[in-house]
Amino acid sequence: MTEVIIKTNDADQRFDRFLRKAYPKLSLSKIQKLIRTGRIKLNGKKVKNDQRLILNDKIQLYVSLEYISANPNTKDFKLSNPNINIVYEDENLLVVNKPRGVVVHIDESKTPRTLINQILHYLYLKHAYDPDAEQSFVPTLLHRIDMNTVGLVMCAKNAATARILMEKIKQHEVDKYYWCKVYGKVQPPHRILKDYWTRSEISKTFTITKNPIKASSALVVTEYQLIKYQNGISTLEIKLVTGKTHQIRAHLNFIGHPLLGEKKYTTSSFKDTYPSQYLIAYKITFNFKSDAGILNYLKGKTIKIDHPEKYLYPLLSY
Repeated sequence: MTEVIIKTNDADQRFDRFLRKAYPKLSLSKIQKLIRTGRIKLNGKKVKNDQRLILNDKIQLYVSLEYISANPNTKDFKLSNPNINIVYEDENLLVVNKPRGVVVHIDESKTPRTLINQILHYLYLKHAYDPDAEQSFVPTLLHRIDMNTVGLVMCAKNAATARILMEKIKQHEVDKYYWCKVYGKVQPPHRILKDYWTRSEISKTFTITKNPIKASSALVVTEYQLIKYQNGISTLEIKLVTGKTHQIRAHLNFIGHPLLGEKKYTTSSFKDTYPSQYLIAYKITFNFKSDAGILNYLKGKTIKIDHPEKYLYPLLSY
């Protein structure tokens, strides 16, 4: 029998989900069966899968050690460069400026050189994260941006921060802003776009339409403000109200103003030689309307990249 004591970063989550994170060699269905048959207990008793854990709870596992031994991949982050561009950091939250060409999480290429692994390596070196001391929690990215998009990405350094900010993002109490350059003069100068987003399972792209075309179509809302127009190019500030994959890129193309450097969401008449899209996630505001617990100090705070226009040039090295 193995006994595990619930720590601060493990508390306030479902029993079965904690076990899935802590013991990745066990499938969720296997975990649920072990709970049901009493081979995994909580405080010496059989409980339901969705029982919420609290600090100092004790879990008893009557399971072969081969299933609950350490995950050999937990230290892959050490293969990544820990030198990250930090825009903001406190004891709970880290905000970095992701460079172009870096994926946020492991993708089809299976490269361990991802933004999250760079962050984990950085936190490990400053003794802010120790995988050997954690049972289920790993510092967590709270949102993502495309590989070729530059800009701000938030990372929660503890479980409480992750829970609070994920809920605040869901409730639209965290606002994310972008700068971009697009073809043509965008009119009117300010507009809130409301259309429908649909995923193509074949092409892995996303279509924007005025009306839903599938049961899975989702309403997307993108607000823009024209900053300037010069030589056939508009510079826009974008407020991302909803947060669907490729939303900004697809939405701007839908209204006839694709991004400079856009390869996927554009028509042949706008094909160009720019190596990647002119898009940067440059500002985050914490517009909390309700209690944020340990993060109340962030209420009303803005985190941003100064002079975002200098990052809109893909050939610029920084």
